[in-house]
Amino acid sequence: MATTPQSATTNTVTARQRALAILALAADLLLVVAVLVFLLNNGLELVIALAGVAIAVAGGWWMVTEEMPRRGIGIGGLTLGFVIIVLAILRAATNTDQGLLRIAILALLLAVAGTAARAALVPDLHALDQQLADARWRPQHPVLICNPWSGGGKVQKFGLIQRARELGVETVLLDHGLDLEQLARDAIARGADCLGMAGGDGSQALVASITIEHDIPFVCVTAGTRNHFALDLGLDREDPRGSMEAFHAAVERRIDYATVGDRLFVNNVSLGVYATIVQQDSYREAKRETSRALLPEMLGSTAEPFDLQFTAPDGTEVDGAFLIMVSNNPYVLGPSVDVSQRRSLETGKLGVFAVNAASGVEAARLMARSAVGLRGRDPGWHEFTCESFEVGSQAGTAFAGVDGEALDMPTPLRFRIHPRGLRVLVPESNLEIAARRRARNVSVGALLAVARGTTPPAEGTGEV
Repeated sequence: MATTPQSATTNTVTARQRALAILALAADLLLVVAVLVFLLNNGLELVIALAGVAIAVAGGWWMVTEEMPRRGIGIGGLTLGFVIIVLAILRAATNTDQGLLRIAILALLLAVAGTAARAALVPDLHALDQQLADARWRPQHPVLICNPWSGGGKVQKFGLIQRARELGVETVLLDHGLDLEQLARDAIARGADCLGMAGGDGSQALVASITIEHDIPFVCVTAGTRNHFALDLGLDREDPRGSMEAFHAAVERRIDYATVGDRLFVNNVSLGVYATIVQQDSYREAKRETSRALLPEMLGSTAEPFDLQFTAPDGTEVDGAFLIMVSNNPYVLGPSVDVSQRRSLETGKLGVFAVNAASGVEAARLMARSAVGLRGRDPGWHEFTCESFEVGSQAGTAFAGVDGEALDMPTPLRFRIHPRGLRVLVPESNLEIAARRRARNVSVGALLAVARGTTPPAEGTGEV
């Protein structure tokens, strides 16, 4: 049964949410005050510890990107940095009882602030259940395409074909020599009103592009090796059978997708270092060995800048970035449990970050500044969101890793976000998971809005 699109969130802020937001703000304020008070006598130790972090990160950079003897110096720097950090901690804890008490107070305030903030920003889940009571969707002729080799054989390991048979879903196997795109188009020609893909991110993106073309929903079955798209969608990557419930009793989410030229991607496109490494034939079989061999050549002290140019939204012109990543919605890059994940796939924005440096020494300095929270002030670090983006090269082509697939593409590369352009069927429980993921994007502005009794500006409303 198809349903009329509606909002999966409520615009009403409850008294409970307001109280939690006020509690979170109070805990944040007390945390700042406590840190200032506790560090009045330990400021030197803090500076020493931060210096140790910077030395360790710079040493680690040289260890990875340089050949001997510089690699040996990097190993020494990494070791020295850790020793400095340990000594600073021991020095600050002269009075063991007092030190443990201070740590306990800070940990408690941090826990209260984090827990209350996230709880305050989660929508009223009971209201969400009421809204979805009649919003079920079951396809009449669903088809699941399975890659039997993906994820080390997850299709067979988890009995996905048998489960599909139980759910009344037609299955198609991607055998050697068959064309995935043609299999998907043939399924639609036979009357499929929903396509699913049990495979990796690259296969997911290809089948999703065909469902968009025919305006039918897509089902992501987590049978790939890493399944980054499934992770950020809020599906359990360890339970492919669970993700197949989207064929049985599902709701439809509308999420963003992105394109580079006319090619769709659901995760990201990498240019520079990573894109060059994945071009190597040896990468698939020996990722670490290939990376270890190539990184010193590409990022060491004698490395040449990459032939990549772009203009940031603020007008800054960047040439020679050794890493550019453009993602379908922004990734979390700072210290967080969500690092390298996306909290929402419905922001309507591309996420872009890039790093450029004139030498290996400058790159090591940038990484050290990043480790102590100063990367945003470094001219070599670029991080922003936008709706469209362009990268050029003087050579007229550039290596690109598109959802992990190695390509050599003509430049300029033009990126664009397509807000809510992809219809995805998900199990009913996924809406609550997605709402909780979005609530992790805690900000003072959002908490102040809830404390005042108003709905904070939302990046993605969970439209169904």
